[in-house]
Amino acid sequence: MTLVDDVLAGPPRWGRVRLVAVDGPSGAGKTTFAARLVDAFRARGVTTGLVATDHYATWDDPVAWWPRLVTEVLRPLAAGRPAVYRPVDWTTGAPRPGPIRTVHPVDVLVLEGVSAGRASIRPALSALCWVEGPDPETRLARAVRRDGEGVRGPLAAWQQFERGWFAVDGTRGHVHPDGLVLSSGLTQRENFS
Repeated sequence: MTLVDDVLAGPPRWGRVRLVAVDGPSGAGKTTFAARLVDAFRARGVTTGLVATDHYATWDDPVAWWPRLVTEVLRPLAAGRPAVYRPVDWTTGAPRPGPIRTVHPVDVLVLEGVSAGRASIRPALSALCWVEGPDPETRLARAVRRDGEGVRGPLAAWQQFERGWFAVDGTRGHVHPDGLVLSSGLTQRENFS
């Protein structure tokens, strides 16, 4: 059995939706992992959406925006309605409001990013995936290569914040040593389909 099989074998736990959280520190590879996971669900004919916590988080507000994500995205999708929200646009390196985005009702929603597997949503998750990545210095260098030198200072501060966040929220403690906690307890390492 694979991750996709396991998630689909369990019932939706958030209204009509199976939620899969991909969490871990910045620069660890969560976005790549989540994209591959979405592709694997879609290859099986499963309607799948992807929402990143970067659509809400800013340097000044790393995690307190969660109630907006619940109201704008999670509750409508749980009820089988489209979710409409305005993601943060990071293309200039500084967060600013982006264009309005619509996520149509889906069978699976992948939440990707720092705090996606937070304690308040864990009971509703069909899967919690943790992407650890390399050491903080390597992750910082990776992000600077991707996003430009201007993010080095804010991202270093962000890394310090996220270490505290993960220590308090305990996300890593809810993940199997192989990196995944699945609806049935079955674990597979990057074996999607």
